[in-house]
Order: sequence, then C-alpha cells, then structure tokens
Amino acid sequence: MTILQAIILGLVEGITEYLPVSSTGHLIITAWLLGLSEDEARKPAIDSFNIIIQGGAILAVLGLYWTRVQTMLRGIAGRDAAGRALFLKIVIAFLPAAVLGLLLDDWIEERLFRPVPVLIALGGGGLLLLVLSPWIKTLVAREANERDDFLNLSYRAALAIGFMQAIAMWPGTSRSMVTILGGILFGLSPRRAAEFSFLLGLPTLGGACLYKLYKGAKADPTAFLDSLGGIVPVSVGILVAAISAAIAVKWLVGYLSRGGFAAFGWWRVAVAIVLGAAIFSGSMTL
Repeated sequence: MTILQAIILGLVEGITEYLPVSSTGHLIITAWLLGLSEDEARKPAIDSFNIIIQGGAILAVLGLYWTRVQTMLRGIAGRDAAGRALFLKIVIAFLPAAVLGLLLDDWIEERLFRPVPVLIALGGGGLLLLVLSPWIKTLVAREANERDDFLNLSYRAALAIGFMQAIAMWPGTSRSMVTILGGILFGLSPRRAAEFSFLLGLPTLGGACLYKLYKGAKADPTAFLDSLGGIVPVSVGILVAAISAAIAVKWLVGYLSRGGFAAFGWWRVAVAIVLGAAIFSGSMTL
C-alpha cells in the first residue's frame, strides 16, 4: 500500500461513508482502478484497510458533534435527562447490528460479497431513493419544528432503526441510507435523521473497526500491520478519511435541508451499472 493509494482510499471512504451511496461499492471500484484487486492474496488486507480507516470517519463525527456527545456523557453521569435518553436510544439502535454482525460476519463475507448481491443492493437502493425522493421533499418543512432533543423518537422506533441498520450488513446497501430513511419514517426531520445516523455510526463503525483489527491481528500483529503497508499508510488513510468525512457531513446536512435524495439515487444506479459492466466483462473480480 503506497501513500498515494492510502490517500485515495481515505478520500473515498470519508466522502462516501455518511452519504447514502454505499462506501463499500465505491471502495470496491476504487481498489480496482488502483490495481489493488489484481492480486488475490492482497484482497483480505485491502478489505481490512478499508474498514480500519473508518476510524477517520468516527473522528470526524466526534469532532463535529462533540457538543451532542458531551450531552450524552452528562446523561450517563445522571446530569442530563435528554442526553441519557439519547444515549439509550443509540445503544438500543446499535444492538441489532452488533449481535447479528458477530453471528453472521463470516456468512455475509462468503455469500453476499459477490457481484449479483452487491449490484442488487446498489441499484435497488438507488431506485428506492428515486421512488421516495418526492415524499422526502415534502418532509423538509419539518426542519422548522424539529425538536433538538430527539424526544419525539421513541425507544421502539430506535430499535426499529437498529434492525434497519442491520440490513446494511448486506454490502452495497449503505448504512447511512437505511438509518436516515428510518429516522425520517419514524418522525425525525431529514436533518435530525441524518444526525441520529451519524451518532449511531460511532459505535457501529467503531465496533466493526475494532473487530476487524482483532480478527486480523490476533495471530500475528506485526505481520498484519505489514500486510496493510505499515503504520504510515494506515495513519494517512485515517487522517484523510477524517478530513473528507467532516466536509461530506457538513455538506450533507445542508443538502438535506434543501431537497430530497434523487441525486443520490441516480448516482447509485450509475455506480451499479459501471460496477456491473466491469465485473461481467471480466475486467474485475469481486
């Protein structure tokens, strides 16, 4: 892994992680364009690298929403009721993916990291956004009346969003897409739904990152780090992912306050077509 490759992968990860476009699909295409998919022996290391640099996306949300995180910390300490309620809702929403992820991780890698499932998730998600976009646009008016403390989101709704997030373990689906749509479905404004999705990403992406580190490094930490290219490319990838994710999150929040999801829907369909053409022409393998 060269520094330039780490920068490019970090940039793609940061931009796409919180947008409803599927970071997995984009990283697959990027690795292919960089020639990282040609060596079958290197693919597990590239997959691990792409998950580990999600740490940068976590840092971006921690920085942008530190005030909200502090509110939850005060809630844990018993000094902020609204913060405690939000923390509990994040925990409840996190549990389905945490449990199912541990149970189904190997099964998903073996059966769903294949061309047809990934393309179905990418293209199908794009079509879903195109269908729902007019409805979502009508909800932008909620922004003026949104409640800053998430009190209008019930614990039952948080659990339902958690099960929707678990669907995103299907590669190509987009965790951000399903959780933002879930938040909107259960009464949050588009802006607040996006914020809940970002906060939910802290334990979800953090757990995935730590789990991948554990699986890869438990046998031989030094060899695992060497397979990723060393500490410098990993650090660069995380840093670039953090900066680009922060920019993407700020842009997305502003965009959701103005319109719907149609642009993301068309983009996903286009990515599915490009990826499908490359796979079925024999130019790349998945």
